[in-house]
Amino acid sequence: MGELAADKHVKYIVSVGKKKGSFESVVIEHMRVNGAYWGLTTLDLLGMLHVVDVDEIVSWLISCRHESGGFGGNVGHDPHIMYTLSVVQVLALFDKLDVLDIEKVSDYVAGLQNEDGSFSGDEWGEVDTRFSYIAICCLSLLHRLNKINVEKAVKYIVSCKNLDGGFGSTPGGESHAGQIFCCVGALAITGSLHHIDKDLLGWWLCERQVKSGGLNGRPEKLPDVCYSWWVLSSLIMIDRVHWINKEKLVQYILACQDVENGGISDRPDDAVDVYHTFFGVAGLSHLEYPGVKAIDPAYALPVDVVNRIFFGR
Repeated sequence: MGELAADKHVKYIVSVGKKKGSFESVVIEHMRVNGAYWGLTTLDLLGMLHVVDVDEIVSWLISCRHESGGFGGNVGHDPHIMYTLSVVQVLALFDKLDVLDIEKVSDYVAGLQNEDGSFSGDEWGEVDTRFSYIAICCLSLLHRLNKINVEKAVKYIVSCKNLDGGFGSTPGGESHAGQIFCCVGALAITGSLHHIDKDLLGWWLCERQVKSGGLNGRPEKLPDVCYSWWVLSSLIMIDRVHWINKEKLVQYILACQDVENGGISDRPDDAVDVYHTFFGVAGLSHLEYPGVKAIDPAYALPVDVVNRIFFGR
């Protein structure tokens, strides 16, 4: 089995941030804030966050702010709850949450809660359990969960639970590993995991492991490195992570590396990107791979960052 090419991955992430005209840079132009979160959190997990210019990044993030209190995916782009969380997470990495107008940001997020407890992603009203997780995670990191109706938010998430133990994007929606992470994460943060049938959901999640050792997002689909995060995090939160073959999953993630130029792809020999690089390294963190810092399965931030926010240490 190969080893994690950590140095190459660090160089790759730094290079993506500098290549403004590259194909990958243009493709994520509308969601550069998300890309910053994926790349910078990977650097922190590898103990290399110090290689970036913190002031430059913070200044750019603040330039993505809107009067509403929300943040866009890049300068001049419309605000959305998804980008707002990424900004909060990056500032948390840098211990710079104090640069935010926390009341304004949290009012923006709280204002997206609907009467039934669900959340919209932005002013246009799309509803998805992803947004429920994002709102709860964001407000929790800002110590402002009291701004929403948590009981209604939990009730809505529970209404999206299916007979197979999983969760969909809306009531009746198909169970999917990404949505399951969002729902389990939101329930974990709000202390509501008792609503989950842990054995039933654990069985559905461990069935996502295929012969190659990789994980897929739903039955009959190909494996993808990103599910090393979505599935593993959910299994950890419901205490069923021992139901999968960890060694085979480590081998699968390492096989998806570009050991020459850095970066991790969805499947072996595919093109790498920052998204899969983060989720691959985050998956290895959950698998306790040597040299990778521990990451919190609910907040998707290094454990030491979460401890600093909630316990001041």
